[in-house]
Amino acid sequence: MRVLVLGGGGRENALCWKLAQSPLLTKLWRAPNGSGLPDEVEGLDLNPLDPSAVEAFARAQKIDLVVVGPEAVLEAGVSDRLRAAGFKVFGPSRAAAQLEVSKSFTKQICDACGAPTARWRRFESLAPALDYVRAEGAPIVVKADGLAAGKGVTVAATLAEAEAALRHVFDGGFGAAGAAVVIEQVLHGEEASLFALVDGERAIPLAGAQDHKRAYDDDQGPNTGGMGAYSPAPVLDEAATARAMERIVRPIAREMALRGTPYQGVIFAGLMIDAGEPSLIEINARFGDPECQALMPRLESDLLPALLAVAEGRLEEVELTWRPETCLTVVMAAKGYPGEYIRETEIRGLEAAEATGAVVFLAGARYDGETLIANGGRVLNVTALGRDAAEAQARAYAAVEKIDWPEGFYRHDIGARAVARGA
Repeated sequence: MRVLVLGGGGRENALCWKLAQSPLLTKLWRAPNGSGLPDEVEGLDLNPLDPSAVEAFARAQKIDLVVVGPEAVLEAGVSDRLRAAGFKVFGPSRAAAQLEVSKSFTKQICDACGAPTARWRRFESLAPALDYVRAEGAPIVVKADGLAAGKGVTVAATLAEAEAALRHVFDGGFGAAGAAVVIEQVLHGEEASLFALVDGERAIPLAGAQDHKRAYDDDQGPNTGGMGAYSPAPVLDEAATARAMERIVRPIAREMALRGTPYQGVIFAGLMIDAGEPSLIEINARFGDPECQALMPRLESDLLPALLAVAEGRLEEVELTWRPETCLTVVMAAKGYPGEYIRETEIRGLEAAEATGAVVFLAGARYDGETLIANGGRVLNVTALGRDAAEAQARAYAAVEKIDWPEGFYRHDIGARAVARGA
């Protein structure tokens, strides 16, 4: 099979790493071009947000399957353009991707299908939003309604914090993503992420993971796109997974199909689990980053036929097997992230890190000849397997210690909750 992966971050490098292992693969391309790809993958100087350019390449190369990585590609309408041209696509339509693009849309879907989620209200201007949070009190959650690169959510512990978050959104802090806000009650419990494949009618679970959103140890500092993750998530056991599939993922998939916008791709359900009962926090219309980096090494099955089955509506034929080990990934980021960060700095020691048995997925880094240069905020995903969370954590951090990058930083406590549980 001839496959094209769209997207250039650590998530897409992890997908390429796994797809490159498939015996069904004839040729694999990734756009845009970048470093850190397996030898079997060819990077392309192609804008993945340009539907006409992607279609032209797919036609010229007779692509059998297009795999969409980031949500921005979906919002750009690339999956719609390719499907209309007759190509098989793993990734939802632009209409179905509204589950991620608009938080209020997802809330409306939950209300329609009865999926458990937090009580909520949507506001398009500051004054009524301020009146609402003052009436509700704190703690309370303030979210930019649109896409904000994982940074548009404030869990406000005080009324002053909630008011500041609202002003930041409506003052343009998140651009067009902040044209409206969703204000929610605070859910209590433990957060986890459930990934599921959906082919428009059927849905099957992949695996669970937990990520670490705050920038610094002990969940301090600003929210980020994710500073590390591990899989499986102990709180998301077999029973909780079954409840989430039956009460959240499958009802949402059915509701989307009833509306004439069937969902084909991966659903990333952010959950709050309280005493084994899951409630939906949000949905993302793609694999998580860095959760994908912790999922792919655990997947024993061939990924490629599963993604093709989703695109062709044959999910009932798919049965996946997973390694029992824990996989843990540590994000190394440029100092200053998620704000203004240091750019164009040299990273050394990558070979020594991988010699420990870890896999290092490049995210915001490129090679200039033999020199590895950091050119993004989240730069490296240092990933390791272990018999349990403690061993996976120890192996990942042993690899991190081999990396010489004074301008970078990382959290030292990825997976600490699972380790404390003895999971």
